[in-house]
Amino acid sequence: MDYQPTLFESNVPQPLAERLRPRNLDEFCGQQHLVGEGKILRRIIESDSVGSMIFWGPPGVGKTTLARIIAHMTKAKFIDFSAVTSGIKEIKGVMESAEQSRRYGQKTILFVDEIHRFNKAQQDAFLPYVEKGSIILIGATTENPSFEVNGALLSRCKVFVLHPLSTEDIVKLLKRALTDGRGFGGQNIEVDDDLLEAIANFANGDARSALSTLEMAVLNGESGEGDKVTITKEIIEQCTSRKSLLYDKKGEEHYNLISALHKSMRNSDPDAAVYWLARMLEAGEDPIYVARRVTRFASEDIGLADPRALSVAIDAFEACRLIGMPECTVHLTQAVVYMSLAPKSNALYMAYERAKKDALTMLDEPVPLVIRNAPTKLMKELDYGKGYQYAHDTAEKLTNMQCLPDSLDGRRYYLPDGKGEERELKERLEKILDWKSRHRPEN
Repeated sequence: MDYQPTLFESNVPQPLAERLRPRNLDEFCGQQHLVGEGKILRRIIESDSVGSMIFWGPPGVGKTTLARIIAHMTKAKFIDFSAVTSGIKEIKGVMESAEQSRRYGQKTILFVDEIHRFNKAQQDAFLPYVEKGSIILIGATTENPSFEVNGALLSRCKVFVLHPLSTEDIVKLLKRALTDGRGFGGQNIEVDDDLLEAIANFANGDARSALSTLEMAVLNGESGEGDKVTITKEIIEQCTSRKSLLYDKKGEEHYNLISALHKSMRNSDPDAAVYWLARMLEAGEDPIYVARRVTRFASEDIGLADPRALSVAIDAFEACRLIGMPECTVHLTQAVVYMSLAPKSNALYMAYERAKKDALTMLDEPVPLVIRNAPTKLMKELDYGKGYQYAHDTAEKLTNMQCLPDSLDGRRYYLPDGKGEERELKERLEKILDWKSRHRPEN
C-alpha cells in the first residue's frame, strides 16, 4: 500500500530546496557537459533509452534531481531506494516485483541513493537482475565508484561525473527562487546581487545549501512597509555565522589574500600561512583554486630542494576535489604548513624564465641534426640523427654530444642554489659540466 502522509504532515511546508526541485531538464541548473543541448545524458533521457548508470559527485549538485527527472520523462516504473535504510531482504522484494513487471513488458528503474553505503553482499544482490534486464539501476554516490562499487556491477553501468555548481549557476538558481511561484515568487523581497553572490560563495557548489541559506535569510529578514522583506548583510552573516562573506573572489582583496598566503609560505611562516588560508576558505573561496596555487608554489618556490613538496600539493588538490569543503580544510592546512617549512629554491622557476626568453627571441633556431628523429630513409640520407650517441652505452652514462643549437651552445638555464636536496643535484650537475668540458670534441 502506498504511504499516505498524516493530516499534520500535510500542513508542514516543504523546504525551499525541495519545493524548487527542477521538474525537467530545462529547469535543471549546471552540469551542461551532461545535459546541455545535444549532450549525451540529455539525448539518453529524451530518447527514453536509459541504461544502468552511476551519478558521481559532491552533495547538492543534482544527482537525485536528475534521477527524478528521469522518473518523470521515462515510461518505466520508477522506484526510489535508499542505501541507508534498506537491506538484502528489501532488495530481493523489490527485485522480485521488478521481475514480475518485466514479464509483462514493463521496465523498472531503481534509483539507489548513496549506493556506496551498500556492502558487497548487498550490491551483489542487484547484479543478476541488472544482467538479465529486470531493472535499470541508477546509483548516486559522493565517493569514487571505482573503489566503492563492485567491479562486476560497475562494469554494467555508465558513470557520469557531476561537478560542483559554479557561483554563477547558484546565483541564477537563487534569483529563480525569488521569482518562481514555488519559491518566493509574488513576495516583495529585496536583496542585493552582491548578497546573493555571497550566499553562492558560501554554498561552495552545493545548490541545496544555497537555497537553505536563502530561505533562512528570508524568514529572518527585516519587515518593511506592506509585505516588504529586506535581506541585509548582517542577516546573511548571522545565517552563515561568517563575518567575511562579502569577500570578492574577483576583486582586489582576492588577490591580496592569495598573495599573503604565497608570501607567508615563501617566508617560511606557517602560522601566517594558515591564517591567510583560513581567511580565504571561511570567506567562501574555492578550495580548488587555493590548491592550484599551492601546487604552483611547490615547484616555483621549493622545486628540487624538496621534490616531495609537489606530491604533497597534488595529494591535497585531489582531496579537495574528491571531498570538498569543509572536510578538505585540514588537507590544505597540511599542505600549506609543509610548504612553509620546506627548504626553498626558485631555480626551476628561473630556469624556465631564462629559457622562455631565449625561446621567444630565437624561435627559428633549428634542432641539431644529431638529435633529430630519422624515421624515413630520406631523413637518414639528409643526416638526421647522424652521430647520435646513446648515453646508456657509456660507462659514465654521459656523452659530449651537443643538444642545444649552435647559437646557444653553453647556455645555462638551470642554476641550482644548493638548498635542501638540491645540494646533491648541484654537486652532480657540476661534475657533469666538468666532465663535458674536459671531453669537448675540440679537446
